[in-house]
Amino acid sequence: MDKEEEAPQIPRRTRRSSTSSWASTSNDVSSVKVNSLEPQTINDLLVGGEPVSLDDLLSNFPGRNSQIREIVHLLGPLNTPMLPLFVYGGASTGKTSIILQLFRHLNRPLVYSSCRTCYNPRILFESILNQLHLHRRSAANGYSNAKRCERPSDFVNFLREALTNAINNLKEKSEKLMSSKTMRGGIGNMIYLVFDNFQLVREWDKSSTILPLLFNLYDMLKMPEVGLIFISNSSPDTFYSNMGYVEPIPVYFPDYVEADIRKILLRNQANPKLYSSFLDVSLRPFFRITRQINELSTAFKPLYEKYCEPLSDKSIVPNEDMKRRLFSHIMLHVSSSLNEIFKVSSLPLSKVESSKETTQKGTPRKLEHCEEVAKLDFHMSTSAKYLLISAFLASRNPATLDASLFDSKGGSDNRKRKRKPSEKVPEKKESLEEELLMKGPGSFPLERLLAIFQCIVSVADDPSDEEEQNGFGLGVEGACGDLMSDVLLQLSSLCNAKFIFKGRSCPIEGSTRYRSSISEDLALKVARSLKFPLSSYLYKRT
Repeated sequence: MDKEEEAPQIPRRTRRSSTSSWASTSNDVSSVKVNSLEPQTINDLLVGGEPVSLDDLLSNFPGRNSQIREIVHLLGPLNTPMLPLFVYGGASTGKTSIILQLFRHLNRPLVYSSCRTCYNPRILFESILNQLHLHRRSAANGYSNAKRCERPSDFVNFLREALTNAINNLKEKSEKLMSSKTMRGGIGNMIYLVFDNFQLVREWDKSSTILPLLFNLYDMLKMPEVGLIFISNSSPDTFYSNMGYVEPIPVYFPDYVEADIRKILLRNQANPKLYSSFLDVSLRPFFRITRQINELSTAFKPLYEKYCEPLSDKSIVPNEDMKRRLFSHIMLHVSSSLNEIFKVSSLPLSKVESSKETTQKGTPRKLEHCEEVAKLDFHMSTSAKYLLISAFLASRNPATLDASLFDSKGGSDNRKRKRKPSEKVPEKKESLEEELLMKGPGSFPLERLLAIFQCIVSVADDPSDEEEQNGFGLGVEGACGDLMSDVLLQLSSLCNAKFIFKGRSCPIEGSTRYRSSISEDLALKVARSLKFPLSSYLYKRT
């Protein structure tokens, strides 16, 4: 036991650590530990690695100074009981990385479970119990778990037993380490349960049972040595329940601003000044589409290589004249890179000219329409355009008429909508238009938006009109599945661009409501760029 205690601490948990150099070093050491068949010790509950100071932590996460200090304050000194925490914010805002590196800085044990990899209650329960029992699944034990647990009641009993044993081991370990002074301070008696991607629990079959169970763990366990941390992309309002429990303390992570993203991208660059001049040109147009660091890094890698093509030495510090030449070289590639990376529908000039030639024999109206479409350039992906039209239809049309406006194939059922104009009240139309203007666009849930989106995209995938077959189709290059793949990402981008307003969650319905903020003229322009018949889907009051 003494040899195990004196062995250097090797981190087992570096799943989503920072992209800085000190995190990559710990990943290499961690892989050696995981691949070995040595029995696990209490050290495996520590994030471990080289010590990280608070100043290093703040510098490695720009724009997160207040969040890091707030979480440190809420965690408190060593062996301080704490209330549950609910860390939430958009994707790629540093929530998980900061939590893990904070525990690396504080040198405290935690049990980390992601609800993405643990995709049902049984896997989640058994993953937590395996870590607490210091159990590793391997060929030697037949890849079995420490405990077989399917029912929530069994999980609470097993969890209380495992936590008691783990806390006793921590107390013994802490006393020995403090006496021998083999570590920087003690590791304490507290143990923390971290639930990452917690918003995915709502999609489980038994979410109505599992969510109250996890939120009530603080009251059911009644163990001051246990801390609970929930990490979610959704706000705590979406988890409201009628069951009483101690509400977690919310900690919000806002989206990165442009200056913060610049600091993050400049880290670990061989020539920061050259890369900074590259960001001066490329960051702002990409920032309008996405703020996720991983997407920006992927998009900038080939573009930066193109930016450096005129240079024979990449270590040179560019002057103003060189920046102008590099800007002239890269400006033609930024737009094409936007179209390629984020699936922006933009026909090449040769295809546009060929389409014009094929329509010379058509009517002047068709030719004029094709030229108008060729001139339109919204710098918006195809899925985002359809999503914008779907939001406009959901705000404009009554929800009760969705079934009559769309048939079973996803198209517009014009037979059901045809009716004679009213002859009784000539001013009824004007009064209804005034009423619509006073009320403004209506709100709608996400489910209705996705349903309308799928309906109108299915129309684009199956053109039937003769005009569409002759080259005047909807112009969708991908299938329905390709458009649906990034719809949630595009929805977030449209909300950030203020095209769609995202309201608060309704406590009764438990879902977030949205509202379209674009005018009818803009919606028609977007529809014309896709050659989508928007007017046939608008509910006309008569």
